[in-house]
Amino acid sequence: MAGARVTAASRVRELAPGLAVCAAAVLAAWGMHRLAGAVPTLTAALLLGVIAVNTGVLPAAVRAGSRFAASTLMRAGVVLLGLRISLSDIVGLGWQTIVMAVVVLLATFFGTQWLGRRMGVPPRMSLLVASGFAICGASAVAAVNGVLGSRPGDHEAERDTATAVALVTLCGTLAIAVMPAAGHLLGLSPYDLGRWVGASVHDVGQVVATATVAGPAALLPAVTVKLIRVAMLAPVTAATALWVRRGAEAGGRRRPPALPLFLLGFLVMMALRSTGELPQGLLDGAGTAKDLLFAAAMFGLGSAVRLRVLIRTGHRALLLGLTSWILIAGVSYAGVMLTR
Repeated sequence: MAGARVTAASRVRELAPGLAVCAAAVLAAWGMHRLAGAVPTLTAALLLGVIAVNTGVLPAAVRAGSRFAASTLMRAGVVLLGLRISLSDIVGLGWQTIVMAVVVLLATFFGTQWLGRRMGVPPRMSLLVASGFAICGASAVAAVNGVLGSRPGDHEAERDTATAVALVTLCGTLAIAVMPAAGHLLGLSPYDLGRWVGASVHDVGQVVATATVAGPAALLPAVTVKLIRVAMLAPVTAATALWVRRGAEAGGRRRPPALPLFLLGFLVMMALRSTGELPQGLLDGAGTAKDLLFAAAMFGLGSAVRLRVLIRTGHRALLLGLTSWILIAGVSYAGVMLTR
């Protein structure tokens, strides 16, 4: 017991500097959002991490804490994300819209990986980009990364994760400006424009921002369609975990768990929300906690992005991200038109 207490205390001391810096970055990112409402807090946190590490202001002592934020805190945020999803809201959309959203997700998920192979992008990065663009942005990247398995200090895996999150952030931010104007040019009604946004924009916050720009009538269908994609996080990540487990068995490596604990927590939270018994105050508090966890994780991920390395190796990943964005926008537009 004494040895365990010493180990725990040393672990806390190791993580404390990095977590303190992450907390300060979250506060700064929130302040940036308050000053410039068009800049989401998560985007600001990611940018602060990138700037901090590439200007050399982050000492080595913060690395352990920032990595903990990028992995463990991100997974805790994924668990709380389940409280946003009520099955009754999804069922209320009707089977045609549900099928459309699922087909768009699968087409983007597998299509992006196929494009990655054609472009020579490494399979791990292709899978992470596909997950982020097809499902729900940074949280999906974190969930899938959590089942792929990596050793502490695996810089290549950290770079792949950070690159995928950066691409999701870039294209999702572009969508806020591009998609409302494109929807109006295409003659979509506010309801169909909202469904298009919900089926194609990556992160939940980006969906809300894009639909808000499009108009109040687009917000509800956008968020509800988006929740279908968020709900698919569980089966897609579980399937990926089984695939990784089977590959590990074939290669004689240690088998990861078939269903990671954070994914099980996501399912439990989703089931609790679907009961309709949770008080709104609790849901609001959990939503705030989720946003804080994600913001800290974004700073941690940003601090893993070395721009020199990214410039040398990231042009194919950038092309993959932009192509995947065009793919999901095109497929989802076709789906909206077919289900009008």
